[in-house]
Amino acid sequence: MNARENLPASSRQLMTELQSTGLRLVDPRAGVSSRRGGAGPSDHKAVTVDGVTIMVPVHTSTAWESPFVAGEPDAHGKSALMRNAIPIASISFPKAPRFYAMQTLDGVPYSHIATLHSADVLATTVLQTCIRYESRRKSCKFCAIGQSLAAGRTIARKTPEQLAEVARAAVLLDGVKHMVLTTGTPPTPDRGAQILCESAFAIKAAVDLPIQAQCEPPDDDNWFERMKASGIDTLGMHLEAVTPAVRERIMPGKATVPVARYMDAFEAAVAVFGRGQVSTYILAGLGDSAQAIVDTAHELIALGVYPFVVPFVPISGTPLEDHPAPTPEFMRSILAPIGAMLANAGMRSADIKAGCGKCGACSSLSSYEV
Repeated sequence: MNARENLPASSRQLMTELQSTGLRLVDPRAGVSSRRGGAGPSDHKAVTVDGVTIMVPVHTSTAWESPFVAGEPDAHGKSALMRNAIPIASISFPKAPRFYAMQTLDGVPYSHIATLHSADVLATTVLQTCIRYESRRKSCKFCAIGQSLAAGRTIARKTPEQLAEVARAAVLLDGVKHMVLTTGTPPTPDRGAQILCESAFAIKAAVDLPIQAQCEPPDDDNWFERMKASGIDTLGMHLEAVTPAVRERIMPGKATVPVARYMDAFEAAVAVFGRGQVSTYILAGLGDSAQAIVDTAHELIALGVYPFVVPFVPISGTPLEDHPAPTPEFMRSILAPIGAMLANAGMRSADIKAGCGKCGACSSLSSYEV
């Protein structure tokens, strides 16, 4: 059973509130450094609550006005979490991983190639450029994939050899349990499947590490077989928004791949990877109604797809930086019924082999799988 499923209702509610409203830090240097920009989770910091590590917004306009404040950590790394100046819980911040201190032979810091997400998940954006991002008229308005590249915190293309080297070090030095390979969409009909295959093959040759790959649906469903054969264990294809009107307004370029194509691709991918081993991100708070998200989740679960529903985080420097984050009440109205549907379908996050749904740090969804 997932540790999150044993959480008391008060802790589940606290996690949902923190991820919606964010957190102010007395000491921003505490624990693992927070992430600004990039492909996500962005403007977040890893925070451990009741033994569960979640990603909480700390650099957003919502977080700056949050009623939650983390006090200065003590000698053991624990901080008092305060709501409106009243201590309500004890939290902690994971320490920086040891592999961050290393670099490749050609001088690239390991942290520029892959980063630690949550407590034991390694993640990387293999291609840090995207055809959707080239024009702000066509780009996803929530996306910050180019920010970390512009700031010099990453490199544009991670080679298979670099990824294998860093993955092996992260497993040996920091006990990483699984890895996420995502990518910006290249100008090729496979939509990144090829470079993900090359990357996964090299990683699996270096270390036994479960891998999730994430990309838009490729033009040819045969890519799913190739991805599986390369060593990819689970697949993510992210809808982000579920209704056509919201998709066209928020991500005009990506919306040219219609929801119907995603559904067809999901069905084909589940046939290859298995029920519960294909997932999709849904960003709650972009404009879709709670009912639309729940209805889409029901359809996805029937296909064998895990709908990883996360609260939208307004990232600084994007067109949606001033867009309000969803309220905790809105999130609970979505997460509770979807969590129950997942439990009834026997599709729990703990059974996912690798990836965002298994990690679960960007959403409290798995704590509702009861």
